[in-house]
Amino acid sequence: MLYSNKKNFIFFIIKFLSFFLFFYYLTLLVIGLASPGGYYSSFIENYFDYVKWLRISLIKGASVIAYFFGYTTVIEPGYLLRVIHARGVIVSYNCVGYGVMSFWMAFVFASQNNWIKKLLWSIIGVITIWIINITRIGLFLVSINKGWDMPLHIDHHTWFTLIAYSAILGLIFFYDRRFHSKNN
Repeated sequence: MLYSNKKNFIFFIIKFLSFFLFFYYLTLLVIGLASPGGYYSSFIENYFDYVKWLRISLIKGASVIAYFFGYTTVIEPGYLLRVIHARGVIVSYNCVGYGVMSFWMAFVFASQNNWIKKLLWSIIGVITIWIINITRIGLFLVSINKGWDMPLHIDHHTWFTLIAYSAILGLIFFYDRRFHSKNN
């Protein structure tokens, strides 16, 4: 992502921050409008609550990870994924990864490329983050039921953040390389 001058770089930063704030706060708005109470909207909850869809997909994916370790799980109210007759994990809004996804999409949309490529790279990044998140939740569920300690005694959320942003840096590298190899 070489910028020919300082003005282009500043314009990129402004676009990046604008897109990040848009995606991040749009998600918070959807969460707020889809939750009963306050400014609740049944229309938003029924047709646009992508955060709920993400949470459910994370739970179902994590259930598959747990299954590979020999655990049968059940999904209980409150977005609780539990090993039958054992411990479980609640997949809260903070577990969805919308901040990391907003960061990635802001980077892609702020970059110089056509909209088709931006959409494609956004999807690639979001799916990558989603897979990392499923793996984290599934392994965390297995670890609390097996009594495993977290590596280096760092909590699972911090591990997710480190791994997800490392993946984003890798994606930025490939995105930037692919974009510049086509333009040179």
